[in-house]
Amino acid sequence: MDKDPVRHTFLARLPLRLAAVLLCSAPAAALLAAPPVAPEVVAAQLRDAALAGHDIAYAWVSELTTRFGPRPAGSQNEHDAAAWAAARFKALGFDNVHIESFALTAWMRGEESARLVAPSKQPLVVAALGESPPTPAAGLEGDVAIFATLEELKAAPAGSLTGKIAMVAARMVRMQDGEGYGVVVAARTDGPQVAARAGAIAFMLRSAGTDSHRLAHTGTTRYVDGRVPIPAFALSAPDAEQLERIAALGQTPRVHLFSGASYVSDAHSQNVIADVRGSAKPEEFVLLGAHLDSWDQGTGAIDDGTGTAIIAAAAKLIRDLPHKPRRTVRVVLFGAEEPAQPQPPAGAFGGHSYANNHLSELPRHVLAAESDLGTDRIYAVVLPPAVARAPFADTLTRVFGPLGILVARRAPVEFGTDVEPAIEAGVPGFALNQDATRYFDIHHTADDTLDKVDRAQLDQNVAAWAALVWLAADSDLNFRGPGPAAPPAP
Repeated sequence: MDKDPVRHTFLARLPLRLAAVLLCSAPAAALLAAPPVAPEVVAAQLRDAALAGHDIAYAWVSELTTRFGPRPAGSQNEHDAAAWAAARFKALGFDNVHIESFALTAWMRGEESARLVAPSKQPLVVAALGESPPTPAAGLEGDVAIFATLEELKAAPAGSLTGKIAMVAARMVRMQDGEGYGVVVAARTDGPQVAARAGAIAFMLRSAGTDSHRLAHTGTTRYVDGRVPIPAFALSAPDAEQLERIAALGQTPRVHLFSGASYVSDAHSQNVIADVRGSAKPEEFVLLGAHLDSWDQGTGAIDDGTGTAIIAAAAKLIRDLPHKPRRTVRVVLFGAEEPAQPQPPAGAFGGHSYANNHLSELPRHVLAAESDLGTDRIYAVVLPPAVARAPFADTLTRVFGPLGILVARRAPVEFGTDVEPAIEAGVPGFALNQDATRYFDIHHTADDTLDKVDRAQLDQNVAAWAALVWLAADSDLNFRGPGPAAPPAP
């Protein structure tokens, strides 16, 4: 008998569930039996098959997070998850399944703690920021100088923070598109170096998140000349407010910090690649991306286990059609999206590795996008300018109507960290915008676990990805170029 009940359940039931869904559910069975029809009709059928609860996506993220839990870049869990994903792609019938490894410096969280030591003794909840160095073995202690924003910290004169702990207390604004994150995250990435220039011995920030839970949001900071200059920590929102209130009473909070973080300089990560080979133009690619690594405190369910599940499930639905799309659909599960690196490029290490390894193919990548904003519903799609006001957008409007997705008539601005290097090389990008209203409540925290996944919204994501990718991959459209001019204003 298998001694691991979770492993036994998944190995015994998952293939049967997938087969039963594909062969027995009404929409999927129709797809398998029907003769070739118009691409828009196929896109609608793919949409409906996904909404029927095909379960591929949830089964994927459930097994991924259960088997491997957190998957920090360069860790054994990340390597094992990549091997599992490659095996799963092969079992699902994908083509050209392989793993491409690359070297990196891995950061390992150790024990960590924080406590207020004056004017009273209180425990604090912190998380060391990724890539930040350890404290001395006995920890470090200093008075806390609180700044409302990173800009205020930048204005601190050199030497003015000698012996002190600098803290940025900026609050993140909750927004549907997640734009509030970009406003506060600079304090996390740049705060340590700015504080060190003013003489600080450590850096803290109010967590880059929208929750009020006593959980700290980790995340990477930035190397400067190959190192992060001082230990750096994220502080839970309630604890950050506690220190602010102490200061408002005219008292100076004094804090003791400890981190046992370490580095592994000879680590490696990897990208997992799987194709649905095109029938007429297999040398042209529609690229779907998500990242397999995660931070170490939760199990990486929404960041970005669901992203990997969404694109894998969408591509699987396309792969099981009675005829393949004209172009190849390529799925890439990127490694090492979360950490920074001490050498260029500073981030998106898996994305840069893919772009470098496939440089000669990039001119034949016709479209690219990434799923990396959790699992909540898609509310808008933003297309490349070449098709944003063309019949392709009109077709999407009809197909996406039942999903409640708006086809925006503007160019995309952000595409995702991992596909950005390919897009910078000239590959057109699109964006399926998800509702991020609750995403940053649990982003980069110990609360990023499977129970946060909404299965109905997960299926809506798969439906949108499958329909759009099919329409792009089964076409001869040129997604490059400026596109038609906008109509004049009334």
